[in-house]
Amino acid sequence: MIRRFLQRFYLVLIFILLYSPIVTLMVLSFNSSKSRSKWGGFTLKWYERLFQNDQIMSALYTTLLIALLSALIATLIGTAAAIGIHSMKKKYRTIMMGVTNIPMLNADIVTGISLMLLFIAFRFSLGFSTILIAHITFNIPYVILSVMPKLKQTNVSTYEAALDLGASPLYAFFKVVFPDILPGVSSGFLLAFTMSLDDFIITHFTKGPGVDTLSTKIYSEVRKGIKPEMYALSTLLFLSVLLLMILVNLAPDEKKGRHPAASGVSKRQAVSTFVLKKVVPAVMILLITISGVFYASRDKLSSDNQVIVYNWGEYMDPQILELFEKETGIQVVYEEFETNEIMYPKIQSGAIAYDVVCPSDYMIQRMIQNDLLAEIDYTNIPNIKNIGQTYLDQSRQFDPENKYSVPYCWGTVGILYNKTMVTEPVTSWSILWDPKYKNNILMQDSVRDAFGVALKYLGYSLNSTDLDELEAAKALLLKQKPLIQAYVIDQVRDKMIGNEAAIGVIYSGEAIYTQSENPDLEYVIPQEGSNVWIDSWVIPKNAKHKKNAEAFINFLCRADIAKMNFDYITYSTPNEAARELIKDEAIRNSPVAFPSAQQLENCETFNFLGEKNDRIYNQMWREVKSR
Repeated sequence: MIRRFLQRFYLVLIFILLYSPIVTLMVLSFNSSKSRSKWGGFTLKWYERLFQNDQIMSALYTTLLIALLSALIATLIGTAAAIGIHSMKKKYRTIMMGVTNIPMLNADIVTGISLMLLFIAFRFSLGFSTILIAHITFNIPYVILSVMPKLKQTNVSTYEAALDLGASPLYAFFKVVFPDILPGVSSGFLLAFTMSLDDFIITHFTKGPGVDTLSTKIYSEVRKGIKPEMYALSTLLFLSVLLLMILVNLAPDEKKGRHPAASGVSKRQAVSTFVLKKVVPAVMILLITISGVFYASRDKLSSDNQVIVYNWGEYMDPQILELFEKETGIQVVYEEFETNEIMYPKIQSGAIAYDVVCPSDYMIQRMIQNDLLAEIDYTNIPNIKNIGQTYLDQSRQFDPENKYSVPYCWGTVGILYNKTMVTEPVTSWSILWDPKYKNNILMQDSVRDAFGVALKYLGYSLNSTDLDELEAAKALLLKQKPLIQAYVIDQVRDKMIGNEAAIGVIYSGEAIYTQSENPDLEYVIPQEGSNVWIDSWVIPKNAKHKKNAEAFINFLCRADIAKMNFDYITYSTPNEAARELIKDEAIRNSPVAFPSAQQLENCETFNFLGEKNDRIYNQMWREVKSR
């Protein structure tokens, strides 16, 4: 009795561990609130938006199409290679198998970077074709590994007998050898399909702008907060796989169905077997192919009248892109990044020719120094008149002659705190080191922001290059680390809205949004001072559509467009004409969105400190994160 109970309890526990995350995900797909920690009521709108979201649907079909094509091509090449290797002498066969096994044992990141460098060296444009070639490349060894054991089991005498009877080598192969190795070929195809479907690292290094698979799309979403549409997609994928498994398991056994009259299997069961084993897979492959071709035909990279934009995640109203395309006829290929440090190597390598990029102040300075930017022709940007002179003057700190950049958004870094959890006045960075808030503090996962906070708290400049000052800041961050709940970027938004933490370091634009979702939240710029940042549009030197890029920047500088964008992203706009269009006086004069000169008195803009100092900062940050 006890034994039976323990067996059932163990079974139930296993099912809970396996399926509770999936059930949680499914529940969230019906939550009307975007926040994972806040239930806003039942809704089906995320499923509706899923099929309206071209980016997610395109990523889904691209994933399936690449997996299918790469698996098919890799199976053909891998099977042929396995036959060739099998026909070699034992010594050479062993060497060749060792060579083919190396890619499987190699780290994916090494393979991904190697392929990316190879494509760059041969001047391949990163995109769909490079992902496909990369997937075929890493899938071939898995096919060889699956086919080789079956080849070893084939009877060579039977093949030779077929040749002696007059059969051609090709005919003899397909009639004698191929049926024996078919299980291995099928296994190789399925393994290749699965590997391609799951791959992220190699895809990440070989993809270009406007091309995403589900893995790369989900990765980009995780960094800024997963959209609820992803929950809906994951739910549908899980239910689809579950349904297919049920259908396959319910299907009659083919062996029993070969002689319906003898086995008693009805004609209806035979039809059912045919539909499930033949028709359903064929329809799935046809659907994947047609859908993939459909989305490929809509690929904006095929058009020359385009502008390729590289921007921060969730940093532009999607409707603005649609309006720009409608008014100008220029197609927008839109790509997102998470940090300046991720963006910079892509621009520096020249692997992808972006037309418009939105770096931060210090990174623009670095790009100017390294001759990566083209001068902007302001005759093509008449709407520059709407940008306040104050912001153009501040931009001179990193772009001395205003030749390379146009301000887009600006703001501050400060403390967001929950008034129900923090009762004392918050005026200083010192609260981030208060032991009573242990495991309730969220810190920015950014080297410059984290060190900027510590340096300002110590009374130093956030652009300090003094080793003693940096060591003191590092020691302060190490002292703080046991109190930290998590190092985050955009996730601070959801956590603070959901009351998961008491205090968080956040950008002012994010603070405005969180306050609209949770009125208990308050934002302050500490008295020691902070960072005033400016994100601006620049045009890389290798841009292929410079005039289109300038037309895009001019469009964003239009007062009504800038106002529309401000309403969506809630980050402060340097566009004074747009600010005048804000009807809500509380927002137009918000001390969070538009702080006074007194609030900004001790604030600084980040500067590029040189490659040597960058390495010092990064090394110290690694030491903080690794301890």
